[in-house]
Amino acid sequence: MAHTVSDECVACGACADTCPVSAIEVTDKAVVNPDTCIDCGACEDVCPVGAIKAE
Repeated sequence: MAHTVSDECVACGACADTCPVSAIEVTDKAVVNPDTCIDCGACEDVCPVGAIKAE
């Protein structure tokens, strides 16, 4: 299961810095690559605005 990023994302990069498999790219907002994501939940825990949820 991958994670989705809502429009509340502020593109701070905390999730990308935390991801152990580098599955997140941040430009205007974070995008989780579902093929790389291992569903560890680290990104959800670190997001300051709660923009990342399990799909």
